[in-house]
Amino acid sequence: MIAFETRLRQGAAKTEALLSGLLSDIPRTDEIARPPLLMAAMRHAVLNGGKRLRPFLVVESAVLLDGDAEAAARVGAALECLHCYSLVHDDLPAMDDDDLRRGKPTVHIAFNEATAILAGDSLLTYAFDIIAAPETQLADRQKTELLLALARAAGAGGMAGGQALDLASEKQAPDEAGIVTLQAMKTGALIRFACEAGAIIAGASAGDRQTLRTFGEKIGLAFQLADDILDLTSDAEAMGKATGKDAARGKGTLVGLRGIDWADATLARLVDEAAALLAPYGSKASVLIDTAHFVAARKS
Repeated sequence: MIAFETRLRQGAAKTEALLSGLLSDIPRTDEIARPPLLMAAMRHAVLNGGKRLRPFLVVESAVLLDGDAEAAARVGAALECLHCYSLVHDDLPAMDDDDLRRGKPTVHIAFNEATAILAGDSLLTYAFDIIAAPETQLADRQKTELLLALARAAGAGGMAGGQALDLASEKQAPDEAGIVTLQAMKTGALIRFACEAGAIIAGASAGDRQTLRTFGEKIGLAFQLADDILDLTSDAEAMGKATGKDAARGKGTLVGLRGIDWADATLARLVDEAAALLAPYGSKASVLIDTAHFVAARKS
């Protein structure tokens, strides 16, 4: 696991460097100008540490199937921009109303609410720009598949829809099936995309693509379950954000319904199922299998 965590840190550093370049103040072709305050807010949202798990999954899923790692890194950076946009908007007073993210003031606290909204809007749009740009050296067909898959994962039928369900859950707690649906959308959809994207980048078969998609679904469920456990058992210093807010707002979680012992057993089962999916790939799948274990065992 030490070797894995080193590889994860190296991947995060590469993603950070790529994002830093993409978020410079210098306008790109056909851009008119990049307002400095807006760009500073975007950088505050994105260049603030983090494990960069989603870009890591894109790259490692592509590498598993002999895809282009450099193209995968750009797709991963695009996904991270979209993920960070969702965090900026999720932190807003009208949503979860958080003051802290990754141990630093959230964008609307560090800047202002209007700038935070525009920074999120810009990051969302930029994600599709990065994938479509000529610098992402993939065939047009692959880019189209990636853009469609990301749009479906991020929109009303995916992450944004999951956020809507999450807000609604404050007024009426969903049943267990509703919680599973909410979490598969709000958290799982982008993680599923990250894994499936690797197969698209590699031009892999429909079977390989479905395997990576299902792997992403498994670890997406595991990620959210681990997050719910940490929300109950960890503190703001360790997590870099407020904890205990779901319980305080009356939001239902699987951990709250079933208990931590059930959650721990379910996490172990999900990791086993994820590893079994990739067993046919042999040692080439070791990094992704280690990622599944890491997701389940993380402490922040």
